Amino acid sequence: MAGREAGRTVVLPAGNRTEAGLVRNGHILQTGHLVEVIRHLAGEKELEGIAPLQSTRPEFSEDIGDVVGQLLARRAITVAAAGRHNLLMCGPPGTGKTMLASRICSILPALEEKQAAEVAALRSIAGLDVSPEQWSIPPFRSPHHTASAVALVGGGSTLKIGEISLAHQGVLFLDELPEFSPKVLDVLREPLESGTIAISRANYQVRLPASFQLIATMNPCPCGYQGDPARQCRCSPDRIRSYQSRISGPLLDRIDLHVCVAALAEEDRQQLIAGSTQPEVSGDIREQVRLARVRQGHRAGKPNACLGMSEVRMHCRLDSDDEVFLVDAMKRLNMSARSFFRVLKMSRTLADLDGSRKIARKHLLEAIGFRYSPSGC
Repeated sequence: MAGREAGRTVVLPAGNRTEAGLVRNGHILQTGHLVEVIRHLAGEKELEGIAPLQSTRPEFSEDIGDVVGQLLARRAITVAAAGRHNLLMCGPPGTGKTMLASRICSILPALEEKQAAEVAALRSIAGLDVSPEQWSIPPFRSPHHTASAVALVGGGSTLKIGEISLAHQGVLFLDELPEFSPKVLDVLREPLESGTIAISRANYQVRLPASFQLIATMNPCPCGYQGDPARQCRCSPDRIRSYQSRISGPLLDRIDLHVCVAALAEEDRQQLIAGSTQPEVSGDIREQVRLARVRQGHRAGKPNACLGMSEVRMHCRLDSDDEVFLVDAMKRLNMSARSFFRVLKMSRTLADLDGSRKIARKHLLEAIGFRYSPSGC
């Protein structure tokens, strides 16, 4: 990539031709031996060039249509994908939280060439495979809750790429969020805002890209059944408070959508037994998300979640009545300034999904509902 930008010819081992072929518009030659390079430089025999590879978006075997019921959670993950918003799903075990999260890549739009090249470069540095089949798919990283802070952000005595950088331009999925160490979770606060992570060690200082979308799930309590009408919670109030307090307020404030995923209703249970699927599948939702992202790209050149404060004021304007309504909601809900701007950005995404030029009151109400779940989950 650097050779292409500098207008240089790059000679690589033939074993790297697949990865090198992903760099478009570069003059790249391949060789099997240094003697061949000498002959090329001497004008005796030219080296063979590496042709650009054609990447195609593969069909996903897992589809959001596999998830029975959970219309609110399905709507939330659509909104999250459309605006690249962070999402936390809370609910009892077995309600489909992990199933939904693992299918988000099936509704995300394909990466642009520059984004795909950044992702491929990070994988290459980390020693991971770079395949044409995965070229345009946003990365999806799902570290186990026993992961250390170094595993998450990178670093070590010799630099290692962390999970948040491997999730660059894609999704970082944290299942069972409170099971992660609070110290590990708090290292996410800076990159969630800046999109980069600065690592400083005795023998190096480096800043790595880490512009990722956080999708997380959790149970409402240690046993998982607080508020479940079908099963009784066995946890004491102190134990529930201790469990939920493992996620700090500043981290929660950086998550745009907070959604309760309740146990399946009887009608949904019957559908599950019958093996039926939802009528709206990933392909349908992906087209909605793509159109919303196109609108955001034409307007600001970036997803709504990435807008700065000045850009929010420019692109998320409200009518005077709606401004009064939102200010009143800010007072009643004790919204922080960060939450205020995140509600505006989420409202803009909801308007984009509707194809609306302006943010309407219904978009504000839905955004506030996602931000402040009335069920208290």
